[in-house]
Amino acid sequence: MAFTIRSGGDTMAKVEGDGTREHPWQLKTPSGTSEYTMYRDETADPPAIVCTVGTTVLRYRLRCVEDLHAMLKANGDWMMLGSADEQKPAGPGTVEAWARSESNPVGGWYGLKKGLRGRFGMYVPPLMEALGLAEVEHNPKNNRMRAI
Repeated sequence: MAFTIRSGGDTMAKVEGDGTREHPWQLKTPSGTSEYTMYRDETADPPAIVCTVGTTVLRYRLRCVEDLHAMLKANGDWMMLGSADEQKPAGPGTVEAWARSESNPVGGWYGLKKGLRGRFGMYVPPLMEALGLAEVEHNPKNNRMRAI
């Protein structure tokens, strides 16, 4: 599953990198306060998106990009991100809650590393925006996203 950054669009974030281990995407959190990198690892089992924040490495199922886009399209409106660590509950009706829900397409967590499966609502939405699949708000807190 290859992703390419789409060009054009007023709401799309400028992103560097091509999503490989050698040249990861350089992203910022929705609030713009922290930088991190992501790349796709299609050789992992299951295939993953690898997110590095400082020295912390998080992994999410690669299919989360397509699954989240489909869910947002079906939702049809803005949705709160609701980012939370794995050990904290996710707010109901948020992107974070969906990424943990037994009713999502993988039947639970998109995060792959126990103890670090949360923060989906913090790190995946900016990638979705960079890929041209979603709009993401960039307020200090309480951000939302919707499908394009």
